[in-house]
Amino acid sequence: MDETPATTTWGVPTGACAGTFRGVATTKKSAQSSQKTDAATLLILGASGDLASRLLMPGLGGLLTVQPERRVQLIGSGVETYTDAEWKDRVTTAMTTGSAKGRAVTDLVKRTSYLTADVTKPADLKKLLAACDNPPAIYFALPPAITAKACDALVGLLPEGTRLALEKPFGVDEASAHTLNQKLATLVPEDHVFRVDHFLGTSGVLNILGTRFANRIIEPLLNSIHVASVEIVYDETLGLEGRARYYDHAGALVDMIQSHLLQTLAVAAMEPPAALEANDVRDLKALALRATRLWADDPTKASRRARYTAGTIDGRTLPAYVDEDGVDPANNTETLAELTVEVRNNRWAGVPFTLRSGKALGANRHEIVFTFRQPAHVPERIRGSDRPNRLRLDLKTLEMTLELDVNGPGDPYTIDHVELRAELNPGQLPAYGEVLAGVLEGDPMLAVRGDTAEDCWRLVDPVLQAWKQGKVPLEEYTAGSDGPTGWA
Repeated sequence: MDETPATTTWGVPTGACAGTFRGVATTKKSAQSSQKTDAATLLILGASGDLASRLLMPGLGGLLTVQPERRVQLIGSGVETYTDAEWKDRVTTAMTTGSAKGRAVTDLVKRTSYLTADVTKPADLKKLLAACDNPPAIYFALPPAITAKACDALVGLLPEGTRLALEKPFGVDEASAHTLNQKLATLVPEDHVFRVDHFLGTSGVLNILGTRFANRIIEPLLNSIHVASVEIVYDETLGLEGRARYYDHAGALVDMIQSHLLQTLAVAAMEPPAALEANDVRDLKALALRATRLWADDPTKASRRARYTAGTIDGRTLPAYVDEDGVDPANNTETLAELTVEVRNNRWAGVPFTLRSGKALGANRHEIVFTFRQPAHVPERIRGSDRPNRLRLDLKTLEMTLELDVNGPGDPYTIDHVELRAELNPGQLPAYGEVLAGVLEGDPMLAVRGDTAEDCWRLVDPVLQAWKQGKVPLEEYTAGSDGPTGWA
């Protein structure tokens, strides 16, 4: 692949955006945080779609409920036609779903407007930009192909200060991600591009930073000297749930591992930043991903895949994946994927990081697990548990568990395995509230930088190619089971 052109700059200008998490308790205030009363304009392209009504507007409502001092002008656009009353009713309904309330929400609904437009036409985009009171944050709630065409049509139209927010997937492979990054670089500076991965705005992922870097008894142990393996798992009991149109062309590897779980790995593996600022956090995430390689440099040894057959989960009967509505069995789409990588740097070299995600499994499991090496020496006469110590961070329940060996009852030389549990603090904002706060403030700390978007595809592309060539078998597992026989 060609080198990144000079027009693409991954670094963020010094002091561009400060870094405190809006939904996580903190005493430090950023420059942007002190300016939340400034008006901002959010222009949603594709505002009539599911993403806008199900995630964006509830997230925005949650943000305004927690921070009522904000003033946001919301402009929606799509190919559908709405009257002013119909649009405001749609916005109100979506925000109410997210329990939004308060004067900031009321003010936004009162001022919001909707314009019918074809976002691939420069003339229609000019009309949308003219309706914005401020340089807008443009959110592309559109399919990737339409987003690319809209970017082409925006050339030469954007006022200074415009920010662009794009949903995953960022391209369909490394080459297309690189091409998209080059296109975006002609529109706005890199620190004005927000490649959205909402996982980075979840309390589960944000709590990794505090747990790792604020605890002397944890941070010094997270390295290859003490850690035997790391698992990042996102298993779901849910099946396809009507997502065949997208999922049957993506599968578990692209849908979850290529984006969400590799971004989570970057947070879990990166070095301690000097400050929670966009520059530091994004640079160190990029370094971690740049050092990441497929285990043994072999996509066939580093990956496994499977798909579910008919089964029962919690009393629900699920058909086989190939029998789900909208599924083409010839696509050989996996519903469970596993990828093992190594972060080849001084801290992590030799430690396998296993990323796994699947659907229609017997139990929900959303966690990061650090498994520690066994003690170098256990005194004679001490007997009992041979299970390793583990640190678990549950990304959904926000629970931290530390598994230890202690003296058991009765015989003092017999060891029992125990668990110490702590509840991690949830943020005030939903994930999309965190994401939108960063977009509106111009703080890209929780956004995916262009080079890391390409690096994620660098890791996944050879695996997809190996699968396409049939070098990795597509195994099967019964819906409601733990996965294929023989998988750990």
